[in-house]
Amino acid sequence: MAAVELALEERVSLLYLLWRAEQRRKRRPRRTWVHQVLETREQFGEFHHLLQELRLDDGRFQRYHRLSLGQFEDLLSRVGPRIARLDTNYRRSIPPAERLSICLRFLATGDSFRTIAFSFRVGVSTVSQIIPQVATAIWDCLVDDFMAVPSTEDWRSIAEGFQERWNFPLCCGALDGKHVQTKAPPNSGSMFHNYKGTFSIVLLAVVDAEHRFRVIDVGGYGRTSDGGILANSTFGQALRAGTLHLPPDQPLPGGEHRGAQPHVFVADEAFPLRRELMRPFPGRLLPLEKRVFNYRLSRARMIVEGAFGILSSQWRLYRRAIELRPEIAEKCVKATCVLHNFLRCVDERGAPAVRGVAPAVVEPLQDLGRMAANNSSREAVLVREKFMAHFSAEGAVSWQPKE
Repeated sequence: MAAVELALEERVSLLYLLWRAEQRRKRRPRRTWVHQVLETREQFGEFHHLLQELRLDDGRFQRYHRLSLGQFEDLLSRVGPRIARLDTNYRRSIPPAERLSICLRFLATGDSFRTIAFSFRVGVSTVSQIIPQVATAIWDCLVDDFMAVPSTEDWRSIAEGFQERWNFPLCCGALDGKHVQTKAPPNSGSMFHNYKGTFSIVLLAVVDAEHRFRVIDVGGYGRTSDGGILANSTFGQALRAGTLHLPPDQPLPGGEHRGAQPHVFVADEAFPLRRELMRPFPGRLLPLEKRVFNYRLSRARMIVEGAFGILSSQWRLYRRAIELRPEIAEKCVKATCVLHNFLRCVDERGAPAVRGVAPAVVEPLQDLGRMAANNSSREAVLVREKFMAHFSAEGAVSWQPKE
């Protein structure tokens, strides 16, 4: 009996397989292997037609890619081997220069994948693969040269820049966060929903006196405040633990009688007051000394706002909601940040600038926990008071508030 049932099951399975094979045979065959519009990519595609003409006009080439021709060639030499693909018996691969051009055009405009695909005469799925791959390659290939971890001497050099250009001594950077609008993933609830009513990931950055990113943390949930992002970031944890290798404490210029003070970062009222993190005094009706301190701190802190403005102006994908999954949007944000430093350290001919940059890179945390309490220690309050007294005495400048 068991043998009969087994034979019956085998016959049923065989009939099912024959039926599936017949259904596949009856399916409508694919009309074309490659659409005829895409077959003319090398004759009429934007890269092979328009861009070859723009190479004769460096200004227009720069407006198209946000990189000059020399900078584009320099970048291509760095990432080209990483993004190259092998030809097959069925089709030729898209060359590295064209793949880089597709990615840069997306970062420069923020257009949809379909718009980019039509312009370059490639498939939408091809664009959806090229952009994250090239963005990752840009980050990986530039990070060692333009985002090395700062040493103690690097922090000291940054502090000298803030003292010279923005009259804020012992400052190692300006800290702030930027909401990058993106598409909320399915079943994410309100994790990416921010106070502006949109969905976003957060770019937390420390910027030096010359608008260059020194520390970045990308990927924080939009619902979390700037202070919460800092508390849960690797940079914030290193700041609390004292492992950033900041220079040793030293007196303020002309203020030796006030004792040695720590090197600090400046931030707005969204961040907590700590020994190495200065924020403004709260309130409106403040005495003159506190208003002077807030003015001097705000003047130094606005450098990070300027860096975000340059970033948004250079790479227009920040001016609209990025219709990508957060993990892909994160790759694009990291690519634009390292390109921002690359452009500020490489001259128009593609040669390295005289002054290099060595910002630190902090990987984003995947799970943000409970925010830390925003309680200031007595030591942090005393440090801020020492800076306040310095700005109203030996550190005063002629153009600060007088009354």
